[in-house]
Amino acid sequence: MQTVRHSEHTLKTALISKNPELVKQYEQLDPGEQRLLNEAFRPDSDLFGPITLHSPSDWIISHPEAPQDFEEFFSDLHRKSPSPGKQTIYIQCIGLLGNTRSISEEYLKWLKGYCEAFFYGLTVKLLEPIPVSATRCSFRINDSTRNLQIHAGVGIFSFARYGTDFYSSHYKGKVKRLERKSSSDYSVFDDYYLPEVSSALLLRSCKTLTHEIGHIFGLRHCQWLACLMQGSNHLEEADRRPLDLCPICLRKLQSAVGFRLRDRCKALVRWIDAESTDTPRVTPKHSREELVTLPKPVEAFKEWKEWITRCLAVLQK
Repeated sequence: MQTVRHSEHTLKTALISKNPELVKQYEQLDPGEQRLLNEAFRPDSDLFGPITLHSPSDWIISHPEAPQDFEEFFSDLHRKSPSPGKQTIYIQCIGLLGNTRSISEEYLKWLKGYCEAFFYGLTVKLLEPIPVSATRCSFRINDSTRNLQIHAGVGIFSFARYGTDFYSSHYKGKVKRLERKSSSDYSVFDDYYLPEVSSALLLRSCKTLTHEIGHIFGLRHCQWLACLMQGSNHLEEADRRPLDLCPICLRKLQSAVGFRLRDRCKALVRWIDAESTDTPRVTPKHSREELVTLPKPVEAFKEWKEWITRCLAVLQK
């Protein structure tokens, strides 16, 4: 295992900048916010740690990129920022996220609520689901794994990828027959296998969705500290990424959206604690006719909630 460590001076410059205007902007932050963000360059911080690399296939090794500090982010004239008339994030489901429309709608409500907390202060709206064919995305059947893959750009994430056994030889979503399909024939997606809704699946979905939306706001892959915005080449690496941002990327997002860190942390805790609806729902383990209750599965978020609580303690000292 290799650890990517930066000096205190390097991290401090990446966070605060040497630009007098940006330094002044930082000094105008709430003392509690400065205290939390300063954890970025505290060598003994127990809230933020260095990036660890476990294999040559990890993103940073296989995809060399120039790091983006706060000053470079702030100076990017092409990055997207909310404005008075543009304060909404739209989420549109491609296909279903469950074996019925009702479970798909419930799952999307969870993701909507999570995004509203993560990008605190912005409105999140759900658009009507569309079939894969409506996207006109190209697709392929992987010759090695026989998994179905959509060629998609920024802002789209794969639900199926985050099933526990996606990369195993026993994955149920493998295409049974290797037929060559034309670019306009989407019939292979009919009745496509969807993984069971679980806490791990919801965690991975929340993590990937907010990572991709972070790119839309101009945050590039993080190379400073362990962070949600790290790139990932495979599921094991994606699972190692934390669910939240390092201080450098958090300052970028705060600058773009304009939330107070304390309000955002409290909103994230509320999302974890909020009860799911009591409306009967269907899970993939049951038949389409059998109705069961589907509570929001947040067991996998337990450690993250504890981490947010510690961040709140720093903010409220």
